[in-house]
Amino acid sequence: MKLKYFLLVTILFTTAVSGIAEDIAALRTSKKIIRMDKAIEPYYAIQIIALKKPPGVASFFTNIDKAREYPCADGFYRFCVGQYSSYDEAKSNLQSIRGLGYDQAFVVNTAEFDLGQGRPVARSSKKIDPNRMYTVQLSAFRFPVYLSHFKDLDNVTEYRMKDKIFRYCVSEVMGTEAAAELERIKGLGYKDAYLVELDRYAPFKIE
Repeated sequence: MKLKYFLLVTILFTTAVSGIAEDIAALRTSKKIIRMDKAIEPYYAIQIIALKKPPGVASFFTNIDKAREYPCADGFYRFCVGQYSSYDEAKSNLQSIRGLGYDQAFVVNTAEFDLGQGRPVARSSKKIDPNRMYTVQLSAFRFPVYLSHFKDLDNVTEYRMKDKIFRYCVSEVMGTEAAAELERIKGLGYKDAYLVELDRYAPFKIE
């Protein structure tokens, strides 16, 4: 009886893993996601999400016909839509992309992505506004992690956004102090940290 149960569990597990593999393959073969080993012109795009691991199911990208995947040197997979000749052209389409549920989307220059050739990783083309509040994002995960994951930092805040991604941030500072705070956090070993506007994240804070 135990052997029969073990065999049943093994079959179910194998089927589940196979299903995930088929979904990953479907993302590629259907050209829903195109893997990029270098940036191509036009370089401006809208980044909809960055993940430590690529999604495992083809249905992950809702309402997106095609996304480009950039496996960056910092360990993140950045997913972008659209190709635009200028920042302003990309920005004019930003709200429509956010309206599809990607409320954390922002404009990037993909030529600045570090794909292993020593260039700096692009985060956002937007300048720091001295009159706005910012927080420093440390990481983003598909599943929650313990706050103890972040060494040498107190008061790490967890956010669960509409895209169901968990984001972990620290500090709340005005724009006039934001650049200095970001450098301080990077100095603690969080080389991939970057600034985000606090009011975009605040409604999704996990208490």
